Amino acid sequence: MVRTTADGNVRVVTLDRPERRNALDREALRELAATVDAAAEPVIYLRGEGEAFCAGADLTVVEALDGESAREFAALGQRVATTLESYDGAVVVGIDGAARGGGVELALACDLRVATPEATFAETGVKLGLFGAWGGTRRLPRVVGEGDAMDLALSGRTVDAEAALRMGLVSRLVDDPRSVADELAAVDHRALRSLKRRMRDETDQRTGDERERAAFASLVEAAEF
Repeated sequence: MVRTTADGNVRVVTLDRPERRNALDREALRELAATVDAAAEPVIYLRGEGEAFCAGADLTVVEALDGESAREFAALGQRVATTLESYDGAVVVGIDGAARGGGVELALACDLRVATPEATFAETGVKLGLFGAWGGTRRLPRVVGEGDAMDLALSGRTVDAEAALRMGLVSRLVDDPRSVADELAAVDHRALRSLKRRMRDETDQRTGDERERAAFASLVEAAEF
């Protein structure tokens, strides 16, 4: 489900489940966390295989959750997002096609979000009676501001690449997102790592995680899928 290759100073990590639009189940989340943990390159480039970047959490998994397993699944997703965010190097995500729910949350944990003009984005949890429990409730307003974050999260609406660029959800629109990873790989690696450590606010990364897991579990128990 997760394919990885080393290409010089770039570790390419591919979500490789195109028949499910790269939806994430437990196995995929564990593989992704282990892949990032094992990487040593100065730049990770995260992408999705096929027509979508990532459809988010696999709904066949979500529909089978109960209170305790919902907490566990939320904690697993939070671990992956934190692993991406705290990687000792730059993480560039290339978004081509749809990013939905947990796919948006993973993208928010990356350092640079680069999209093609065909990319679309939506935080769809509210339409299922849920919310993004992988840290998106904290990262989204930090990235785009409270107003746009509230709009996206409370409406569940889909925005195109141009709208995502205007609100700061993505940093660039390019035809080949991999080129941005190569650009970062060409700079001084020590400076890159030092800059990231200093620009990341590491004091509140985990604030609210347990409350988020508990709230997610409560919604799962009440949900009628």
